[in-house]
Amino acid sequence: MRTQFTRELVALTNDLTLMCRLAHDAAERVTDALADADLTATYEVFALDEQLQQMYSACEARTVVLLALQAPVARDLRHVVTAIQIASELSRIGTLISRAAEQVYKSHPEPVAPRPIMDLLMAMGRLAAHRTAIAGQAVATGHQPPAEPASDAPAMDELHQQLHAALTGPVWSGPTDASIDIALVGNHLERCVDHTARIDRLIRFLDTGIPPTAQPEDAP
Repeated sequence: MRTQFTRELVALTNDLTLMCRLAHDAAERVTDALADADLTATYEVFALDEQLQQMYSACEARTVVLLALQAPVARDLRHVVTAIQIASELSRIGTLISRAAEQVYKSHPEPVAPRPIMDLLMAMGRLAAHRTAIAGQAVATGHQPPAEPASDAPAMDELHQQLHAALTGPVWSGPTDASIDIALVGNHLERCVDHTARIDRLIRFLDTGIPPTAQPEDAP
C-alpha cells in the first residue's frame, strides 16, 4: 500500500512539473504572439491552456482519490494538499495567458500596441515565462531553488508602473477602449507572476511546514 502511495505521489509531482512546462511554454508563445501579432503563436497558447486545464482536472481527481483511499498524514498530507493548490495556481496562469492571447486575436492583423508600449508588454511576458520556469524547478525538486543573482532587469511591479505611465502619457494617443485592452494584457501578465509567487510559498510550506500565511512578506 505504501509503495503504491509513493508511486502516486511521484506521478502527481511529474504531472505538476509538466503543467509548469506547459505554463512556461504558453508564456513564451504569448510573448511571441504579442511581438509579431502572430496568430499561429496565439492558437498555440490556446492549445497549451487547454492542455493545462485538462491536466488540472486530472490532478484534482488524483488528489481526491489519494485523500479518500490513502488517508495521508503529516508530510504526506502536506504533499497532497500542496499539490492540488499548485495545480490550481498553474491553471490560473494558463487562463491569464490565454486571455492575453485573446487580445492578440482581437487586434489582428494590427499589433496590440505601438512599439514603445509593446516593448513593455514583451518584457512582462518574458518575466512571466522566466518566473514560471523557476517555479517549475521548485515543483520538480520540492525545494526552493537557489536565490537568483542580482539583476538590473526591472521587476514586474516596475514594468507595470512604466506601462501605466506610457498609457497615460504622450507616447499613447489611442482611444480609451484600446488603452483598457492594453492595460488588461499587462495586468494578466503581472498576475501570472503573482501566482508563481504563491507557488514559491507553497513549495516553502512543503519543504519546511511553515504555512504560506505565516511566512514573511519578503520570503522568496
